[in-house]
Amino acid sequence: MELLRDSIPMVSLAAAAAALYARMASSLLRPGLPRLVALLPLFPFLAAAPLALTSSAIVRATAAFFLAWLCAFKLALLAAGRGPLDPALPVLPFVFTALLPVKLRPAGAGAPKAKPLPSLLSCAAKVAAIAAILRLYQYNARLHPYARRALYGVHIYCFLDLFFPCIAAAAGALGMETEPQFDRPYLASSLRDFWGRRWNLMVSAILRPSVYDPVRARAGSPAGVLATFLVSGLMHEGMVYYLSLRRPDGRMTAFFLLHGVCCVVEGWCARRWAARGWPSPPRAVATVIVVVFVAGTSFWLFFPPLCKDGGEEKLLEEWAAVAAFFLDAGRKINGVVRSTDSLAVGK
Repeated sequence: MELLRDSIPMVSLAAAAAALYARMASSLLRPGLPRLVALLPLFPFLAAAPLALTSSAIVRATAAFFLAWLCAFKLALLAAGRGPLDPALPVLPFVFTALLPVKLRPAGAGAPKAKPLPSLLSCAAKVAAIAAILRLYQYNARLHPYARRALYGVHIYCFLDLFFPCIAAAAGALGMETEPQFDRPYLASSLRDFWGRRWNLMVSAILRPSVYDPVRARAGSPAGVLATFLVSGLMHEGMVYYLSLRRPDGRMTAFFLLHGVCCVVEGWCARRWAARGWPSPPRAVATVIVVVFVAGTSFWLFFPPLCKDGGEEKLLEEWAAVAAFFLDAGRKINGVVRSTDSLAVGK
């Protein structure tokens, strides 16, 4: 691991080599135990590789999300002959799909119509929101804890909804079409709508075949929902560890189990409501209830594990460094443009 220490290029090359090995092994072996045995050595590597990135908690947690969570689940599904990976895929799409949070858009006339990627106006609004939030972080000590956590929530959403389209744009430049990862979660009309159809759709697409479908087939839909949220909670506990290098305290699991229970109850109530012929609540009212519930439970259970024991200050320092980097880059680009304009005028 010393060779990989604090080297994003080396970690990326090692992960790409692991993906190429997975493609070769799965093309030679049938799904099931033979393929699983061949892929097993990759799982410890995927769990350990992000830990080599010691200098940045944000980079380490991002790498853990890509490798220790999504890639590991994709390879487990590949061992069973399911999921988004297929040894028949060309090398570049296979590696891209294995290592990044993308879902390739199905080809052909019968493929479902994908939702459009965020517009330039939407991206500009998110950039402006992040810039404003980074400025507000300067007054973090004066803000109420719930106000700070609200800012963190908006920041996380805006960052992810900018970051994932950048990956999609890179895939498009390489000739691959991908599906968007978010669909305006702030418009969700129910918790099931929020988690299943609007928030981080790549995770939903991985957990559905790997956890929900097998459990539902054996124990019914409610058990499938609870198992899915339990696994999501445990994986988020892992992300807390990668981010802070501290032992998780279980609050992430509690957060997701609470939402899983509420989704089951919500579905039961919706069916009974419809059976009695009662009208559904106005969408605007339902959306406000969902946003308030997600925000309130996040303030209570989701954000505290990320902010305790100095974690909040460390993350704010890293985001300040990121902001300073982009501001400095913007000044340099602006200086180059002005110099070019001056030379053009002089000629």
